[in-house]
Amino acid sequence: MGDMFRSEEMALCQLFIQPEAAYASVAELGELGCVQFRDLNGEVSSFQRKFVTEVRRCDELERRIRYVENEMRKDDIEMPKLDEDNEPAAPNPREIIDLEAHLESIETELKELSQNAVNLNVNYNDMSELKAVLENTESFFDDKEILNLDTNRYVDPNDVNAQQQRGQLGFIAGVIKLEKFFAFERMLWRISRGNVFLKRSDLSGMLKDPETGNPVLKTVFVAFFQGEQLKQRIKKICSAFHAAVYPCPSAHQERVDMLKDVSTRLEDLKLVLNSTADHRNRVLVSAARNLPAWTVSVKKMKAIYHTLNMFNMDVSNKCLIGEGWVPLNDFQTVSNALARGSKLVESTIPSFVNIIETHEQPPTFTRTNKFTNGFQNLIDSYGVASYREANPALYTCITFPFLFAVMFGDLGHGLILFAFALYLVIRENELRKIKGEIFQLFFGGRYIILLMGLFSLYTGFIYNDVFSKSMNIFGSSWRARYNTTTVLDNPNLQMNPEYHVEGVYPMGLDPIWQLGDNKIIFLNTYKMKLSIIFGVLHMIFGVCMSLVNYTHFKRRVNIIMDFIPQIVFLVLLFGYMVFMMFFKFVKYSAKADEQALTPGCSPSILILFINMMLFKHQEPLDGCEEYLFEGQDMIQTVFVIIAVICIPWMLLGKPLYIMCQRKKQPAVHHTNGDVENNAVKPAPSAEGGHGGHGHENEPMGEVFIQQAIHTIEYVLSTISHTASYLRLWALSLAHAQLSEVLWNMVMHMGFVPIDYVGGVIIFFMFGAWAVLTFGILVLIEGLSAFLHTLRLHWVEFMSKFYEGLGYAFQPFSFKAMLNEVEE
Repeated sequence: MGDMFRSEEMALCQLFIQPEAAYASVAELGELGCVQFRDLNGEVSSFQRKFVTEVRRCDELERRIRYVENEMRKDDIEMPKLDEDNEPAAPNPREIIDLEAHLESIETELKELSQNAVNLNVNYNDMSELKAVLENTESFFDDKEILNLDTNRYVDPNDVNAQQQRGQLGFIAGVIKLEKFFAFERMLWRISRGNVFLKRSDLSGMLKDPETGNPVLKTVFVAFFQGEQLKQRIKKICSAFHAAVYPCPSAHQERVDMLKDVSTRLEDLKLVLNSTADHRNRVLVSAARNLPAWTVSVKKMKAIYHTLNMFNMDVSNKCLIGEGWVPLNDFQTVSNALARGSKLVESTIPSFVNIIETHEQPPTFTRTNKFTNGFQNLIDSYGVASYREANPALYTCITFPFLFAVMFGDLGHGLILFAFALYLVIRENELRKIKGEIFQLFFGGRYIILLMGLFSLYTGFIYNDVFSKSMNIFGSSWRARYNTTTVLDNPNLQMNPEYHVEGVYPMGLDPIWQLGDNKIIFLNTYKMKLSIIFGVLHMIFGVCMSLVNYTHFKRRVNIIMDFIPQIVFLVLLFGYMVFMMFFKFVKYSAKADEQALTPGCSPSILILFINMMLFKHQEPLDGCEEYLFEGQDMIQTVFVIIAVICIPWMLLGKPLYIMCQRKKQPAVHHTNGDVENNAVKPAPSAEGGHGGHGHENEPMGEVFIQQAIHTIEYVLSTISHTASYLRLWALSLAHAQLSEVLWNMVMHMGFVPIDYVGGVIIFFMFGAWAVLTFGILVLIEGLSAFLHTLRLHWVEFMSKFYEGLGYAFQPFSFKAMLNEVEE
């Protein structure tokens, strides 16, 4: 689980590695993933670095692998998945030569096979069209209309040339797309002025278009004409319309012989095409077995050389020097990895690592497991914590699902969430391989959903709410003076607290409230007070977390000038209001006590709080008291005065202290408070909340302005944040009422018929109710409650102590790199 209270201590380390052991050592560090390297060659161009040649070789290997993958996708060959357990290690640099030769031979062979397949397909397509021409033009030449075309024309008997040309019709046969034929026919008619006789026959099957490769409808045509000049025009038109022209003998026997020859050649081409496709498939299947491992190996090798390009060569060119951030807990692990790298290449000079001093702010690294990772991601989405400041993710593991459950308090809906998350948790090893974006969102937060469902079961039990119905487990504690008929048949039954004579209900809400017409009034006040109580406690906890930050960074001035006035201001005003709620609950009851207090005349907490802030009084009703206890007026006055004093205390305390310190020690540069600079764990600028920056170099005017902004923001936000927690009441009430409306308007209608038809109706009503419940109340309402809970943590809770100005620790890790590539 790691140290979840705050981020781990980091150290800036310097690595001295021998050149022959550099590759193996960095490969070991990549497998561990615990060093964030710094680029020591920032001023050097990428093309001038030491290992640029090796990076280019890896780029070329990646290009060849992508080519093979594209060819596999063309043939619908599925690449096998690589198990994490069988993931190959970073290859030896000498292995790159064999891999290059192997991939080059595969690429060359595939290119030759692809080119041969293209040529064979073109020939096959041409032969298929020629065969279609020979088969479909047979009827054209036997047509009497064609035979008598020339004899029906009048010819001058004295014209010898015209007599010789009788019966000598020329023709052109070919294939054209059916969609272009009508425009083609119209163009031939125009250029020949009607002297071309065109016949066509549509092909029944689809032929492949040589340009696009898509199947298209085509038709065979024969154009009869006279004269050489018209023949040249027709050829030009055929070329313009991309019509394929094929030789077609005029004699019947010649066409028969030619058709036999074309059919034989087509069969031969088909055999060659099939054998080429089989050979290509065998090559791709053979490559697919090793392609995932090759991909991982090349990516690891490329990442290693990219990392080595960040290293510097010492003046003697005998040692590579690198720098990087390392968690102190992993320092010995890094040292052991360097030793293993030197041992693998049998280096005589060992590599070593040492810690160097720096004033830079280290990255933030919080070690998590699969349970805490989801909650840590929620916090990091707001902002990565400053180095070593208090981490709210640890407390969010409980407060987040609890506040969600306060708004989502339904035992039935919580059971749906819990069952869904439990399924994801139990089968997480199988479901982790599913790469859908939406599914991965739910899968990554499976433990958050699990706790949200579990806490919703608890709050639903407390609210006694199961799909808007109540459970009668302990029996009701109410005793009414009405008879059974009056209670069950009264449409406007009002639950009078005066007759609550059997004591307090053992756990949660009494199920009798389900019958009461004033249930909404009771739940309204109950959930409103709960939201204020939880909100004030949550904010007090947030302010106390700032004390944890100040104590850790030894900022005593912040404890005195910030924390104490903040907590006093919050507790004396809103903490006192929470106290009045509990005191009123203990002191007053529905019945008149021995002091003859009139039932229902207890003071209003809201009116008391408003009068307290305005220093006003309000005359109570007859037989009632204005205050909850004696001396309350004086105590409230003192509380308000102290709270008002806290405002200038926060506003002027720290700036005046800084001013006095500067006058005492004008020549000494100091940080805010008594912070000590440390090379390994320098104190960050986080002081909790806003305005926590160091003031050693700032003018006093800016110090006063920053503190004024911080004070105004805290005082105003204390009021607005307390009101913001009322969303717990509003969403909980809305969720319960929407669930009740859905039951009464949909599910209840299935219970109305009492005959056999009612059994069919209730079946469909249950289906509609289940779909609406899951879609609206679980998904939409659940998402709404989730977002409101997220806002309460980000704004109302974390703003009290969390600065979030750090940057994440991003180590050189093969696992993280491959996961990013998959995403």
